[in-house]
Amino acid sequence: MADSKRDYYEVLGVDRNADEETLKKAYRVLAKKYHPDMHPDDKEAEAKFKEASEAYAVLSDPEKRKQYDQFGHAAFDGGAGGGGFGGFDFSGADFSDIFGDIFGDFFGGGRSSRYSSRSNGPMKGANIRTSIRITFMEAITGVDKEIELTLKDECKTCHGSGARPGSNPETCPKCGGKGQVVNIQQSFF
Repeated sequence: MADSKRDYYEVLGVDRNADEETLKKAYRVLAKKYHPDMHPDDKEAEAKFKEASEAYAVLSDPEKRKQYDQFGHAAFDGGAGGGGFGGFDFSGADFSDIFGDIFGDFFGGGRSSRYSSRSNGPMKGANIRTSIRITFMEAITGVDKEIELTLKDECKTCHGSGARPGSNPETCPKCGGKGQVVNIQQSFF
């Protein structure tokens, strides 16, 4: 099966040393062009969409890309679990920003507002995440779901600094305020 697959760089139409942004742009173009919602009942478009998604999932992950560059499709033969297309596990792939752009364009959300807010820092609520499952029909027709979130509020006493009122926070001399101590040990080997 590995012999019948096209080269992932060829699939996305990018050079072998393409950076992450170039990969993302190339994938966006192909995802918009071949998305099954844009071409219902078109098996060829669906296959091209899956092929592009698989290529992007591998090339956008530095570890998978390194393995692919070294071993080609053989790096993933025998499967990385049962999920995804062609034995690929897409559980670590984050397509949310790409599909947000695609569907934002389709449904009236322009790209400019998305990117301009990103340059001004994180969007409010960006640190809160939850998962919710909906059916395909619920996605099409719309649905109201109730979710429960645990929110962490700022401490009214120290305002998140950890210092007692009236005192100043001190940087830990051992970790430098990073919360972790890194020990480097060199050996002959």
